[in-house]
Amino acid sequence: MKKFSWRILILWTLPLLVVGFFLWQGNFSSASGSSLGGNSANTRMTYGRFLDYLNSGKVNSVELYENGRTAIVEASDPQLDNRVQKSRVDLPANSPELVAKLREADVNFDYHPAGNDGAVWGLLGNLLFPILLIGALFFLFRRSNNMPGGPGQAMNFGKSRARFQMEAKTGIMFDDVAGIDEAKEELQEVVTFLKQPERFTAVGAKIPKGVLLIGPPGTGKTLLAKAIAGEAGVPFFSISGSEFVEMFVGVGASRVRDLFKKAKENAPCLIFIDEIDAVGRQRGAGIGGGNDEREQTLNQLLTEMDGFEGNTGIIIIAATNRPDVLDSALMRPGRFDRQVGVDSPDIRGRLEILEVHARNKKVAPEVSLEAIARRTPGFTGADLANLLNEAAILTARRRKEAITMLEIDDAVDRVVAGMEGTPLVDGKSKRLIAYHEVGHAIVGTLVKDHDPVQKVTLIPRGQAQGLTWFTPSEEQGLIARSQLMARIAGAMGGRAAEEEVFGHDEVTTGAGGDLQQVTQMARQMVTIYGMSDLGPIALGGQGGEVFLGAGLTSRSEYSEEVASLIDDRVRQITEQGHNLARKIIRENREVVDRLVDLLIEKESISGDELKQIVSEYTEVPDKEQFVPQL
Repeated sequence: MKKFSWRILILWTLPLLVVGFFLWQGNFSSASGSSLGGNSANTRMTYGRFLDYLNSGKVNSVELYENGRTAIVEASDPQLDNRVQKSRVDLPANSPELVAKLREADVNFDYHPAGNDGAVWGLLGNLLFPILLIGALFFLFRRSNNMPGGPGQAMNFGKSRARFQMEAKTGIMFDDVAGIDEAKEELQEVVTFLKQPERFTAVGAKIPKGVLLIGPPGTGKTLLAKAIAGEAGVPFFSISGSEFVEMFVGVGASRVRDLFKKAKENAPCLIFIDEIDAVGRQRGAGIGGGNDEREQTLNQLLTEMDGFEGNTGIIIIAATNRPDVLDSALMRPGRFDRQVGVDSPDIRGRLEILEVHARNKKVAPEVSLEAIARRTPGFTGADLANLLNEAAILTARRRKEAITMLEIDDAVDRVVAGMEGTPLVDGKSKRLIAYHEVGHAIVGTLVKDHDPVQKVTLIPRGQAQGLTWFTPSEEQGLIARSQLMARIAGAMGGRAAEEEVFGHDEVTTGAGGDLQQVTQMARQMVTIYGMSDLGPIALGGQGGEVFLGAGLTSRSEYSEEVASLIDDRVRQITEQGHNLARKIIRENREVVDRLVDLLIEKESISGDELKQIVSEYTEVPDKEQFVPQL
């Protein structure tokens, strides 16, 4: 049953009120015009005929109405055999001689003065409609005041739009958050501060004013804030940073003041600001000094967090994936006392996340969540949730009762590379793509420091006509130069296979993405990591300014001569990887041809099958993979 809407009722009632008012006014005028003392006239008579009848003595009586403007005349009509009938006559405005003529003709006449009822009802009618209209609009305005986007919001620009809950029943507890144990431990203390502050104040500890959650998108920052609210059981305000900023100067600052005013009234409480970089960007950056409205909002936020007036019992939790753009005054102790990193989970964390998201899904007994966790390095919590959801969708589409490893494998491919396309028909194009992908796979298999091959396929996904999947070892904080050179050689394997098999004139555009990746890695090796003969010096920052106009005043940190040397070293590194890839393809042409024929026939080859075939022709280096203990 739909909820009754007063606003819809009023919107429908207003036009009806307008139409009813005018109809009532018309009916009232008609009624007042026709109420002539209860004497109704069937016919109308002209004023000239009335005078003729009066002069000839045929008028018996006259009754005057409406201040002498209308008369009901009783006269003998010669055209009807002198039969007496009543007629209505409209008298002229100025006829003072009429009364004298009536007396001279000895005609009975009577004067009926106009009553005040019509004026009273007319006055009431004219006042009633405006009163009803104003009342309806006022009622609609008041109700719209509480509706997002309603017309009443025009008067509430300065009001905070934070969602407020006295008891934050988010439905999420710390047990529902997996894979980020370190962040949970840090935030567990915040919950304890709110629940049992005496444990800390007894030893002189102060409650932290702010906690900043920093991490890539999808790692669970907002989920952590919901868990804190669910665990603490205190009033909870949640708002996005973009909701502070409006086109009108001063509105954002007013909303900050209103938010903290409400929070002080409900302390101790939590305030969660999502995507705080929308309002907390560095001040004075860009052309013209930045956005005045955003900077005023930030100034007000800084004052509220740590100004002259303390905010006892209020803890602010903010989330961002862009800590590099935040203002330094916002990051100092006393405002955000703690900065909690929420990074992508390791293999143990991914396994815990998969276990959480697999609770409400039908998973076949043979599915190994541990195997999925090993296969998905770099996946965030959101990626893993999406992975299992895609697998469940594929299971329902294929009319299966439970998720199997086949659906998991297809879901991984879909999440990483996109939707599956239509396989190519046999032909020169398909064979060329097969050589390109086998080139990647054979180089990746025979180079010792390269990640092992997981699968080679000719089934198109996304923009790629074919794909070679590698299973990287567990995430490492440090990458050796030999690993980078191995990845460069593996990325050049596709172009090397095209050149060795079809010749230089037949190379295709399929290696465009590979070349961009190789060039970027080589330039970072030279300019950032100091892995060239130019020496261990940094010749470029890892990230430029992110603000508009920063590039207009930036200058190169090295001379044109050094820039030329950098380009030369980048070219040397890429050529080294390219030559290594061509050498491997040339020396293993027989196994390359066999793998291409098999790939065209089966359209997909697993990494284990590929390794077994290659081992029949040459020695495959033993790749040492780090396998963590779960």
